[in-house]
Amino acid sequence: MTRPSPATALNGRHSVPQPDPVNRLRPRRSCLAVPGSNPRFLEKAQGLPADQVFLDLEDACAPLAKEGARHTVVDALNNGDWTGKTRVVRVNDWTTHWTYRDVITVVEGAGPNLDCIMLPKVQDAQQVIALDLLLTQIEKTMGFEVGRIGIEAQIENAKGLVEVDAIAAASPRLETIIFGPADFMASINMKSLVVGEQPPGYPADAYHYILMRILMAARTHDLQAIDGPYLQIRNTDGYRKVAERAAALGFDGKWVLHPGQIEVSNEVFSPSQEDYDHAELILDAYDYCTSEAGGKKGSAMLGDEMIDEASRKMALVVAGKGRAAGMVRKSVFEAPTA
Repeated sequence: MTRPSPATALNGRHSVPQPDPVNRLRPRRSCLAVPGSNPRFLEKAQGLPADQVFLDLEDACAPLAKEGARHTVVDALNNGDWTGKTRVVRVNDWTTHWTYRDVITVVEGAGPNLDCIMLPKVQDAQQVIALDLLLTQIEKTMGFEVGRIGIEAQIENAKGLVEVDAIAAASPRLETIIFGPADFMASINMKSLVVGEQPPGYPADAYHYILMRILMAARTHDLQAIDGPYLQIRNTDGYRKVAERAAALGFDGKWVLHPGQIEVSNEVFSPSQEDYDHAELILDAYDYCTSEAGGKKGSAMLGDEMIDEASRKMALVVAGKGRAAGMVRKSVFEAPTA
């Protein structure tokens, strides 16, 4: 889709249409991992209520299945019904010999039906820049819109975390920074075999620094922050607990490995109805109190609560998450009468 340039809109003269800006802040409360080599799972994923589905060419595909999986993924993207979902493919990381062919095959074959490429095990900004350059070359060669396809960067080892600020600033295509706990735990020799759970004997949250470090880098560059998988797929209570930890910090969503985790993730990373309604009321009340009719005041009372510009900013975050989740408010602000 294209839109007229500002000059065309103002003077009516013909000019080259400009592409619509890409929305990099897509809903990602639940990010469903699907093996790219399994047609049955790819078909089933299309009907599940996950915000994002990523078709995996990396860890979920055995080495001998990777080449064939590229073509299976292309077919699924082109012929499947992914309505309402962000469509992502996770390629192999740059230390392997599969990466460039993953990107070329998938993007040349299904570029118009692809939203993002997920790059795993990112260790420095140059790896993101390399993917950006390759995507640009493919888009130009194929006649696709340049820059539309986004990048998701996955942090999975100590070096990646140390370099996360530079990684987050590496490309305008970047949309998310993702925590990959399993490889990360191995890279720092964490004493645990249960991905996502706390290591035995540690008296605090062993992941707090890691999650906050990723979150700060993401927010500094207006990116989303996504928590990684929880491998005990039948332990819904355990999944909810670690998802609530990430959501409380400010993360935008979490990976799901099983359909049973999707509903929990969508719920946890959406505001409650009460919080959503309250946020919308704050926004309405602040708009009123700063208007002519409201006396152009910088702050006001909403019930027993004083609201001001800081309140508005906090409410925008909650209201934005609720709107993205399709929530409908149940209470309406009524301006005071004279």
